[in-house]
Amino acid sequence: MDETPLLIVDGANVVGSRPNGWWRDRAGAAARLRDSLAPVATIGLPARLTAPVEVVLVVEGAARDVPGTEGVRVVSAAGSGDDTVVELVEGAPRRRRLVVTADRELRGRVTALGAEVYGPRWLRENPTSN
Repeated sequence: MDETPLLIVDGANVVGSRPNGWWRDRAGAAARLRDSLAPVATIGLPARLTAPVEVVLVVEGAARDVPGTEGVRVVSAAGSGDDTVVELVEGAPRRRRLVVTADRELRGRVTALGAEVYGPRWLRENPTSN
């Protein structure tokens, strides 16, 4: 079993959970989320998730061209972002997998595969994210 936890963030869902004008610049909002996640790879989420952590941000639509950065692998969904999240969970069956989303259907799909699920607030309450 791989000891490094896999944190998968449903980018569109997390960005969309805050009414801060993200819809005017979807790619910019996704890039800001990506940047806020970068410290998680090396410091984890204090009291919640011990480092090191593999952080994956799933993007789609207008944010599809947002590149990865050190500490955050960005996966551009060819189709549904939800399906891509499920594929990532399925592809790591022997790891601790944590998915961040508020999407009820997606939560059910990944929980059935053994992943832990947390809402966007879980990330916002962490001092490393915005």
